[in-house]
Amino acid sequence: MYQVQRPSLSRFVPLRHLNYHVREWGTPRPQQLPLFMVHGWMDVSASFQFVIDALVQDRHIIAPDWRGFGLTDPGEVDNFWFPDYLADLDALIDHFQPEGPIDLLGHSMGGNVVMQYAGIRPTRIRRLINLEGFGLATTQPEQAPTRYAQWMDEMKALRQGEKALKTYPSASAVAQRLMKTNPRLDTDKAEWLAQHWARAMPDGEWEILGHAAHKVTNAHLFRVEEVLAMYQRITAPVLNVEASDNSMDQWWKGRFTLAEYHQRLMSVKDVQSVTIANAGHMMHHDRPLELAQHIEAFLNQP
Repeated sequence: MYQVQRPSLSRFVPLRHLNYHVREWGTPRPQQLPLFMVHGWMDVSASFQFVIDALVQDRHIIAPDWRGFGLTDPGEVDNFWFPDYLADLDALIDHFQPEGPIDLLGHSMGGNVVMQYAGIRPTRIRRLINLEGFGLATTQPEQAPTRYAQWMDEMKALRQGEKALKTYPSASAVAQRLMKTNPRLDTDKAEWLAQHWARAMPDGEWEILGHAAHKVTNAHLFRVEEVLAMYQRITAPVLNVEASDNSMDQWWKGRFTLAEYHQRLMSVKDVQSVTIANAGHMMHHDRPLELAQHIEAFLNQP
């Protein structure tokens, strides 16, 4: 199994009426800003371990399990609201860094969160790193009735147990599932991740540490005009990191393209983009050393 180089400190923090699970790495230093790292959909904070091990500097890093993921129990819920991630992040930053700016990184869904947050709280961010947080396809108002109906139907299916997440007979089976999704993932890393991505139940089956309500469609339409307004308010330099594999084509089938995302990025005042070669969407698993080098070079710029 993968051998951790920099162990994390795991603890729970009271945030917005939830007991938030947070991992910390490194040593806090007065002269160095903390780096907050937030994971993507159906992922966990431990997912950043490989890239943190690849960093040269000992940096204080703070990474939560979003509500309903990992060890952050959301309680009894039947759906999740995107604005809660923004408010959770705001509360998390206030808890660990009550005043002044921070450095912030987000992957995938977490990348979408940090990009919006940086436009909402521009003075709180010194440098911003977005790992494939592309956003969603543009929607039209006439889609609203169908979207609300879909939202209600999926919550009904959840209550009836029709959207339960699949379980696995062992941690090794979870690891095989991770490698099937990401063929570049090495066995040793997959076996290590499986221990944090899932947990054993009393009956011996392993359940994914992601609440089934995350599979319920968001009731609200994605309004690209609102997102662009937030992008325009970002004052921090932004590092946009993409993988050489174009996941957008696979996900959206032409309804939302990489070129469209790049067009949106033009609303950001100060953005530089890099591409990680021979990597997929889970670039922090595929090429942690290369990603760590880009992160440190960006954060260390004067």
